[in-house]
Formats: sequence, structure tokens, C-alpha cells
Amino acid sequence: MPLPSDRSPDPVSDVMRWGAFSCALVPFVLIISGVSWTGAAGTAAGLAAVTGACRALLRQSERTAARIRVRETGRHRDQRAYVGTTAQGGGRHSEGRTPVD
Repeated sequence: MPLPSDRSPDPVSDVMRWGAFSCALVPFVLIISGVSWTGAAGTAAGLAAVTGACRALLRQSERTAARIRVRETGRHRDQRAYVGTTAQGGGRHSEGRTPVD
């Protein structure tokens, strides 16, 4: 019986949820501690901008990694299928070499 995975199916969404939570929590704590409303609003806007930029970078990184995985698995599908390059080089070469009789 396989063990349940503790990894989330979408870790970027988990990170974004924590980012949204902090975007709400930090200004609240600042207001309670006596910072002005405009200062707390500015902090919230800054945190939201950083969270949005991080989300965009994480999604771009996921797309790039997926593209690389597809490219690699497409090239080396199966060792017996001879798809892609092999360690020995293999193949026919017509560089002027002919067998000697």
C-alpha cells in the first residue's frame, strides 16, 4: 500500500495562499501596533506587488521545467527504440570512408 504523499499537487498555489495571508495579516498587525492607515495600505500594496511578481516567476519556472521535461522525454523515450543520441554515436556516416576489400 503506497504511503500518502505530503507534497501538494500544486505547490505554487500553496505559496500564493501564504502570500495572500501575509498581505492581509501584516497590515492588520501594523494598524494594531499604531502605524497609520496609509502606511499599512502602502505596505499591503507593496506586499501584493511582490507576491504577484513571485507568482509570475514561479509559473514561468514551471512552464520552462515542463518544456525541458517534454523535450528530454521526447528525445530519450526508450533505450531500445534508439530515439535520440546514444553514447556510442551510432548511425551511418558518409565522410568518405569506405570498407577496405
